[in-house]
Amino acid sequence: MAVRIDLNLSLDGVVAPADPTPDNPMGADWGRLVEVYMGTKIFRQRVLHDTTGEGTTGIDDRYASAYFEAVGAEIMGAGMFGLHAFPHDPDWRGWWGEEPPFRVPVLVLTHRERPAIDFANGTRFEFVAATPQDALARAREHAGDGDIRVGGGAGVARDFLHAGLVDRVHVAISPIILGRGVRLWDDLRQLERDYTVTSEVAESGVIHVTFAR
Repeated sequence: MAVRIDLNLSLDGVVAPADPTPDNPMGADWGRLVEVYMGTKIFRQRVLHDTTGEGTTGIDDRYASAYFEAVGAEIMGAGMFGLHAFPHDPDWRGWWGEEPPFRVPVLVLTHRERPAIDFANGTRFEFVAATPQDALARAREHAGDGDIRVGGGAGVARDFLHAGLVDRVHVAISPIILGRGVRLWDDLRQLERDYTVTSEVAESGVIHVTFAR
């Protein structure tokens, strides 16, 4: 069982673009940041439910496929689930419709009390107020022999990295400079000393960097 993080970054380390709005809650540059990932064959199948077989293959698709493999439980922040955009809507069930791509129990870190939400494909959102250590212990109860993925957002990922709880970090660095937004690496100086670092350049120009214990 490993604790994993997989995120898309810009060259200047931005993981959450600036200027989110109610109509565009991920920020104006989000599409640029995840364009390559969203174009992969596995993303189109798993998230967009595209059965045409279209989408890119190759190195980007291999990393996108690995994102979904062997995960037994997920941990995410309230923002990733959408509670920042729909804080008072009791019927809000997340961004993903009735077929969320997770298919495993998901712990959503929040101080808002909400009943758990179950989906037919095995996804179950549980809403908990917990430290990274407590959330990880609870996720292990759900994960069995599977890995635990810390999905984000940036604040949650940094909290787990600061606490030394992450075994593997994969970042897909797009060759774009955003200049504004939330950066992943702030206050994580010399993080690389705790990991073996490898990199691979995809056909798209995206650089896949992996930090592994």
